[in-house]
Amino acid sequence: MDDNLHSPQRRLIELRIEHADLDSLIDRIAHEMPLDELMLRRLKKRRLALRDMIARLEISLDPPEPA
Repeated sequence: MDDNLHSPQRRLIELRIEHADLDSLIDRIAHEMPLDELMLRRLKKRRLALRDMIARLEISLDPPEPA
């Protein structure tokens, strides 16, 4: 059971959830507080980093077929 807590599949799910949460937060902040550009840029940078991590993990879990 402990192996399941640290599996790559679980990590992928956690990253996707965090990415979705950031998406929601960024949308809310953009409408409520459009003057805080620095915070918005930092959140967008974190969201992009998460997307990159998700892509790398997906590739490692499901490598492309050889040509």
